[in-house]
Amino acid sequence: MLNTLDCRGMECPGPVLHVRKTLLDVSPASITVLVDNEAARQNVIRLLEYQKYQVTSDKLGDDIRVTGTKGDGVNIPEESSFALPIIERGVRAKKIVVLITSVHMGHGDDGLGDMLMFNFIKTLKELGPDLWRVIFVNSGVSFTAEDSEAVPVLLELAETGIQIMACGACLAFFHLLDKMQVGEVTNMLDIVISMKEADSVVTV
Repeated sequence: MLNTLDCRGMECPGPVLHVRKTLLDVSPASITVLVDNEAARQNVIRLLEYQKYQVTSDKLGDDIRVTGTKGDGVNIPEESSFALPIIERGVRAKKIVVLITSVHMGHGDDGLGDMLMFNFIKTLKELGPDLWRVIFVNSGVSFTAEDSEAVPVLLELAETGIQIMACGACLAFFHLLDKMQVGEVTNMLDIVISMKEADSVVTV
């Protein structure tokens, strides 16, 4: 079928890279994408919705079909990047990305590291309007899931316009995709673009 992409078996960010290239090369009025995991489904849906497609998805046995359609006369931006729209909160002097890579801060005692990381997350609001995105990868994604003490803190940040993003492949690895309570599922392409567009990146 025309404009049907088989992205099954691709590791992150393969599906969104494949779909993005097709959107830029062909600018189709409709597109169907086959994926084989929930993280890929959410990332492809978010990309298509960002590009103004109406999106549906359904199960095909063990696989998932994502379909996007748009009306005539709506073109894909030539320089489109797969990144979430920037939510401005007044005048932003610069854009800071915070990349949280673990549930622990530092090396040594894990209990101490847990406490330090939670306190770090609680203190992020002190960065003020320059804080743009907080991105969680590896075990750090657990902060966005149910039963985490960090969820209310992150919800408060999100309400002020800060974008909370969690690696979809990491959520899937730790079986947390269906337990995510705050933020957007993201992928490595989106993370790299965020780091490129940021004025500074803080990694912990």
